[in-house]
Amino acid sequence: MRTIENKICSFSGKRKIITQRSSVAENWRYGFLFGKEGERVMGEKVISAVVLVGGNYDKELLKRCLDSLSWTDEIVRVETDGISGSFSEWRNTGANKAVGNWLFYVDSDEYVTPELKNEIFLAINHKRSLALRAQPLAISAFAVPRSNILLGRQMRWGGWWPDYVVRLIKKDALIKWEGELHEQPEIRGSIGKLKNPLIHISHRSLTEMVDKTNKWSEIEAELLFKSGHPKMNVARFLSSGFREFWYRGIRKLGFLDGTVGIIEVFYQTYSRLITYAKLWEKQQSVIRI
Repeated sequence: MRTIENKICSFSGKRKIITQRSSVAENWRYGFLFGKEGERVMGEKVISAVVLVGGNYDKELLKRCLDSLSWTDEIVRVETDGISGSFSEWRNTGANKAVGNWLFYVDSDEYVTPELKNEIFLAINHKRSLALRAQPLAISAFAVPRSNILLGRQMRWGGWWPDYVVRLIKKDALIKWEGELHEQPEIRGSIGKLKNPLIHISHRSLTEMVDKTNKWSEIEAELLFKSGHPKMNVARFLSSGFREFWYRGIRKLGFLDGTVGIIEVFYQTYSRLITYAKLWEKQQSVIRI
């Protein structure tokens, strides 16, 4: 057993930093990371986890998330409630406060499996598994497959898997995160891929799904409106709904996920139509003025 110290930084609406230190005991099994008595070996890469926590976060999910990150050297917790800005700005804030050589981004409704933890250590310390040997050594970041759990089912079809997201990044290779909703990192260097998934507890109920859709569709509609999207009409409504249904249900075989898969195919079509309906509403308000 070895005792390590984790630092959790919480950012309030006024950007005040609250530092809390706690001792976490864990049995470290990775011999190439620590010496015989648990001391760090020369050349180990320090890992900072950056966790985004929204205003209406689920305490149980957040606890699972933080517990799954107890092996990291630092946890930077960025609380977004009451803070103006975008996901990119919040992720950049976390990067600026972190001290690790590597940044590992995890949201509060996600958690890390032991297999993924092990693979991360292997990857950043170049103890390369068979899956990684074909990739170049000069990798600056890794994309992680995300396993989405929707209505209690692990999704494998409908475009939900493998859902790669770039989350493990060398700090000195990160230029910035950009994009207001579907944010992406700008990185110097190449991006590799890991094989073990990050678990994402997404929609747990239809009520939760509708609430999220109402929130995110408003943001997406506003972005489309500001970008000067062409005026919505019957043809554009029909084509947007048809494209989403075709992609989820036919091209990506969403029905193979059973009842939940069929619900998701129709729900994602509905979500797309709601976004464009809100865009139409914004366009109409300008016309009236």
